[in-house]
Amino acid sequence: MARPTLSALSIFLSAVLFSAHVFAVSAVLGVDLGTEYIKAALVKPGIPLEIVLTKDSRRKEISAVTFKPASNGPRSGAYPERVYGSDAMALVGRFPGDVYPNLKTLLGLPADHKAVKEYAARHPALQLEAHKLRNTAALKSAGAFTPEEEAWLVEELLAMELQSIRSNAEALAGAGSSVRSVVLTVPPFYTVEERRSVELAAELAGFKVLSLISDGLAVGLNYATSRQFPNINEGGKPEHHMVFDMGAGSTKATVLKFQSRTVKDIGKFNKTVQEVQVLGSGWDRSLGGDALNYLIVDDMVAKFVESPKAKKAAVAAESVKAHGRAIAKLTKEAERLRHVLSANQATQTSFEGLYDDVDFKYKITRGEFEDMVAAAYVSRVGAVAQNALDAASLQIKDLDSVILHGGASRTPFVQRELENILGGGEKIRTNVNSDEAAVFGAGFRAAEISPSFRVKEIRVSEAAVYPAGMKWKNDEGKPKHQRLWTAASHLGAPAKELTFSNHEDLSVNFYQLTSESVEADTKVLTTTNLTATVAELVEKFKCEKSDIRLKVSVRLATENGEVDVTKAAVECEADEPEKEGFVDGVKNLFGFGKKEQQPLKDDGAEAPEAGASTSSSSSSPSPSSSSTSETTSTSTSTSTTSSSSGSASESADAKSASKKKQLIVIPVKFTVEKSGIPQLPKADLLSIKDRLKSFEASDRSRRQREDALNQLEAYTYKIRDVVENEDFIAASTAAEREKLEKKTSETSDWLYGEGADATRDQLKKRLKDLQDIVNPVQKRIEEASKRPELVKDLKDALVKTKEFVDDIKKKIADHEEFVSSQAASSSSATSTSSESATTAAPSGDFDGLEDEEAAASTTKTLEMEDLEKERGPVPPLYTLDDLKESEDLYVSISTWLEEKVVAQDKLGVTQDPVLLIKDLTDKREKLDKAGIDLAMKGVRNFEKNKPKGAGGKKPKLSKEKTKPAKPAQTIKLSPGEDGKMPTQEEIDEMLKKFMKEHPEAAEQASKAQSADKEKDTGEETPRKHEEL
Repeated sequence: MARPTLSALSIFLSAVLFSAHVFAVSAVLGVDLGTEYIKAALVKPGIPLEIVLTKDSRRKEISAVTFKPASNGPRSGAYPERVYGSDAMALVGRFPGDVYPNLKTLLGLPADHKAVKEYAARHPALQLEAHKLRNTAALKSAGAFTPEEEAWLVEELLAMELQSIRSNAEALAGAGSSVRSVVLTVPPFYTVEERRSVELAAELAGFKVLSLISDGLAVGLNYATSRQFPNINEGGKPEHHMVFDMGAGSTKATVLKFQSRTVKDIGKFNKTVQEVQVLGSGWDRSLGGDALNYLIVDDMVAKFVESPKAKKAAVAAESVKAHGRAIAKLTKEAERLRHVLSANQATQTSFEGLYDDVDFKYKITRGEFEDMVAAAYVSRVGAVAQNALDAASLQIKDLDSVILHGGASRTPFVQRELENILGGGEKIRTNVNSDEAAVFGAGFRAAEISPSFRVKEIRVSEAAVYPAGMKWKNDEGKPKHQRLWTAASHLGAPAKELTFSNHEDLSVNFYQLTSESVEADTKVLTTTNLTATVAELVEKFKCEKSDIRLKVSVRLATENGEVDVTKAAVECEADEPEKEGFVDGVKNLFGFGKKEQQPLKDDGAEAPEAGASTSSSSSSPSPSSSSTSETTSTSTSTSTTSSSSGSASESADAKSASKKKQLIVIPVKFTVEKSGIPQLPKADLLSIKDRLKSFEASDRSRRQREDALNQLEAYTYKIRDVVENEDFIAASTAAEREKLEKKTSETSDWLYGEGADATRDQLKKRLKDLQDIVNPVQKRIEEASKRPELVKDLKDALVKTKEFVDDIKKKIADHEEFVSSQAASSSSATSTSSESATTAAPSGDFDGLEDEEAAASTTKTLEMEDLEKERGPVPPLYTLDDLKESEDLYVSISTWLEEKVVAQDKLGVTQDPVLLIKDLTDKREKLDKAGIDLAMKGVRNFEKNKPKGAGGKKPKLSKEKTKPAKPAQTIKLSPGEDGKMPTQEEIDEMLKKFMKEHPEAAEQASKAQSADKEKDTGEETPRKHEEL
């Protein structure tokens, strides 16, 4: 089959699109989405896997968002201030109904789920309700919004937290950077619905989810980045490790297999890759740090109601637990106490006016806390680990180590229970970062998926965790049920091919068997043209209807574990239509026979055509006028496969005894839709995104207003110091200072009164009013301090410019005078030039050449004045036209400066100056520019008038004797035997000899010199001066 040829334009566009895609994902983010904390790691060129810090420089952000009610109450269409992390939790005592912590617990669960009910009981101030369409948990603001405002989906609130994380990541990445691609961690027990909720929250936050990864696998991936495991191709034994992760909301145990393998690389080379595979997982959804905190909270409530003051006030435990502000205070303090007890034997705390104005003081010891835990939770720790081992079909002795992760895993009783299970603490690994291993693993996975980075190749394999299957009905309406994957099946494995006997359009429901043994629907596959396609096979290809089968290929997607339908087609075997081969066609053309003619056979035997099973994957196009694509298998329905090669060689000129069979394959159109919890319609999704954008715009406007407020407030304090400054007093009038003080006092009163709710524009206007009074005075001070020096510099520059121009003009006049005198003398010397040529000393180019003996005997040296008298002044590099711009600029600036200095001297120190720093600087820059331009003109004039060969290095001449002069009477100089040019002394000797042998050359040189002076070219004289 011929490959399609791509045009140059197609290749160019593909390159542009690819480069744009790579640029778009040049920064990726890994996010550890915990119940209590959110951590993020950024990967960017120049930033290899770095933790994203919060605004207060912490390495993890509390998973909470708060709507801070306005002081004057909510307004319709207005958005309150949003606060995240520790700042949000700091407001839980004031606004318990608008603080939303630990939202991960509610993702993807119906409003009547027991986990949702438990959350509502532990946060009594929150107004939790069911969403109208999805029936999942939604939260309504208690006081930050008007009652008409719709409740917030849990996914919306989580999206706000992710937006805050993204903002911090982009700040770390640098100005102009955009972070959109992300890998998020999820617990292994998350169902399809819960994973979809995470993806929805990320989408609302503006992220593109590259993949979801389980907590345990993320820790294992980070563990593998710095280690090398045994190679199974070399007989190595895989390592088995358990990741025991106890966080705030749940406890998980994941058994992982680590190994390396040698695989084929590019060309003839091999490479070794690491592999991390999930074998099994166990979990406890409600065993975590929060559950331990609630034990302390319940103990606090019990002791509080037993206190004398509470009994006197008739306080009931139910009343305290239903009081939002009291429970919020107790919950926040209970977590602090638990952390203290991890390192101390006892601790205490106190509350002022906890409930009904009753104070409360609470004490607890580690022994008391462990007694509470032992009664309810110790046995559950071991059960999680054992369930993971059972799912992996391993025993404790098969484990190489147990890797601890999660903040609650540091609790002493948890580590003791694990030691009891493992038979000691030798296998417990504490050298792994229990807080950041998962986020580093997620960040590494993001870089691995992204095409922008090249990292160590580690192949990961996630487990399905939950069994999955499908349900459908046959053509008779009988329900069918089939299990497709087990809990140990791996995501991303090769697709399974399913065969259906249905001949009419059908729907197939895929489900997931959750831990509650509920078959939760996940997706629905619906065919749209199966009936028509089957009819086409029957009518066009004469297929038997009973032989027609529908085949569908499905797999579990690596990214999120959902069912992915890769192909759907109907198949049947039909007789292959006879067609004339190429050889038969040639024979018929020349009359050598027809295809129907039977050749002679040895022993009268003929081998039948060989065939293969109908599941063969090789295919070729089938002749059909149908618009749908068809593939034809080379196999047949015959069972004599052993003689296929022999019959193939004989069938070139013979017809097979039986008709050939071909496999007809026609794709079937289908749709796949998500089922289960209803998905948000596109209009609702856009509405939610618009609401989040409006909230973000409100926050941006609020930040800008706060900046303007801070600037105005700081300026009022600055003015108090300015008005007492001596320079300011000297440069301002009493009226100006009085006006400024009055205006500052009014602004301060307004700022803490009516200005508390002022807009950004109002604040900026107030700031401008103050600056309009202060700035002119400060400008006078600045002008007065810098003006004298700038005036002096400008005057010095004018003097230097004047001196330079006058000097150049004098040199031009002297040169012109010399040229005139030389022209007059040259005319009188022309009549005697022939006589002087034979008696006078050499002139022109040979001027100044003497014998070495004569030079040695001469005691008088030539001075520059003598040279100037003999040869005249050096021709100037400028003309009068070149100087015109500098002269004009000198005159204009000098006149302007004199006028401005006089006018400025007449002004007082409290008056606005007329001689400004800006003007002085501009004039000086113009003068400097004119000087530079004049210098560049001199350079260009010198290059233009420079004789050929001047300015470069003089070539050294050889010691060879000059050859006899040619009619042109020239001397040929060439390198000597040593490769060097002759010296200057040797040249002088050659010239003297040449002049004696050729007296006519002296006459020609004298005439040439006179002609040059008459033309006033100025080419030779500068060169001679330069050489001297």
